[in-house]
Amino acid sequence: MATARPGRPPGGTDVPARPRRRDPAYRGYVAQLLESLRASAHGLSDDQARLAPLRSALSVGGLLKHVTFVFGKDVPEAQDPGAPEGWAEAFYGSFVMRPEETLPHVLARFDAMAGSLDATLAGDLDPDEEVEQPPAPWYGITEPSTVRRRYQLVHIVEELARHAGHAEIIREEIDGASAPALVLAVTGRPENPFVTPWTPEDATS
Repeated sequence: MATARPGRPPGGTDVPARPRRRDPAYRGYVAQLLESLRASAHGLSDDQARLAPLRSALSVGGLLKHVTFVFGKDVPEAQDPGAPEGWAEAFYGSFVMRPEETLPHVLARFDAMAGSLDATLAGDLDPDEEVEQPPAPWYGITEPSTVRRRYQLVHIVEELARHAGHAEIIREEIDGASAPALVLAVTGRPENPFVTPWTPEDATS
């Protein structure tokens, strides 16, 4: 007696693949992190966006550039025309807002990257698809590797959450502005019992 193949009934008809479902909560969470990161620059001058007020060399402008570099590699409008040629040089240079760069230009590239990333996440992504992951020399991984797309989706949240937190702390150190207050100011949402939209008058030196 013939044995049916797993996933195939005895009659021989293939079982239809279960359709993949896009998760709007995941896409919304990524959008929320991008919104918070972008809001960290609201109301800053070019010079303030370059400030590195903590013990690290990180700045708000540099973090915006770095996230754009990581997720905007295939977006022409997101490219930095002054970036170094080599991958390592470009990676480390992405953390620095150069003297000739302006915050509006940095934000324009960031917005192009964010729009492209959102469009990608709105597509029909297979979390089990094998995709190429860039090198991560800080983990001892010097060559591209093959991973499941599920890993990349988790890594997007990891990367954005880390740097949104960095940007919030740096901004608070610059003038005391908090991320929730900045987001309300940028989006025009009204105050609530917990947060009031930031205004320039709220800035502290």
